[in-house]
Amino acid sequence: MLNKIDLSRIDLNLLVLFEAVMRDRNVGRAAARLDLSPSAVSHGLGRLRVLLGDPLFLRNPRGMVPTDRALALSPQVDDILLAVRGVIAASVPFDPATSDRRFAIGAADALLGVIGPRLVADFARNAPQLCLSFLSALPEARHGPNGRAWDRVLAMLENRALDLALLPAQDLPARFAVRPLWQHGLVAAVRAGHPFALAPTIETYCGSRHILVSDRGDPSGATDAALAAMGRSRSIVLTVPNFAAAMMLAAETDLIVSVPEGMLRLHGARFGLVARPIPTGVPVSTISLVATHAALQDAGVAWLADRMAAAVLHAAES
Repeated sequence: MLNKIDLSRIDLNLLVLFEAVMRDRNVGRAAARLDLSPSAVSHGLGRLRVLLGDPLFLRNPRGMVPTDRALALSPQVDDILLAVRGVIAASVPFDPATSDRRFAIGAADALLGVIGPRLVADFARNAPQLCLSFLSALPEARHGPNGRAWDRVLAMLENRALDLALLPAQDLPARFAVRPLWQHGLVAAVRAGHPFALAPTIETYCGSRHILVSDRGDPSGATDAALAAMGRSRSIVLTVPNFAAAMMLAAETDLIVSVPEGMLRLHGARFGLVARPIPTGVPVSTISLVATHAALQDAGVAWLADRMAAAVLHAAES
């Protein structure tokens, strides 16, 4: 039974070895990453195979191929090591000037486009060795706007796959700290000289062709629901997974794309795009900084939260 396993007889460093081989799919590269010899990694894999009762990795001409058992174990091992690293990091005094920690932040690409430049400059000055990993934080469409749209992101915060997230969500369970930062809405972005730029009417809007930003390729959005309520519709001829690609395409075509106002204000000029109000009107979203209360007990995460908040507030004011 699980509760009778004697962990004192198990070398937990084998999980670090498993992680490295899973990442590199090559014994030599994994050995270099761990500062071990290839023979030591091979020996460790042998011990791990006996411990777990599975070959785990099979050799082929391109390297090491994980078995189904290894693929199933990989996210569990990642969670275990993430938790262990979090415990150790939290026990070491955090100094941003010398820390080489890596933090994970969930945010939509539009937000990253707005706050990213300031964050890079800020960290270059004040935390030159610190690293950030931004992960896409998007709602679950199947739950709808009033459902449990953010369950996946919240679960990532709870298991510390994310340290912080920037979300347009506020009514969250009490175990989450929510800091409202910024209200923003969408505008229609078009190339200069576009018919809608010259005559931004509902007729010109509906008579134009549109790009929709959708990571799942759904050819309908909130604006389409608003148009339907008005007895109108628009032609969405292209979907793309992020706002940067949409802005590049709008700059070179006669397509219209709805983008966050802050992103267009910061980057529109480089694409030759101009903003016009969306004639249906759009709701304003409140962007909040979200983390678990437990995560904010970590001095590093608390410091990061303050720097993220400063970057968002600066973007809102500029």
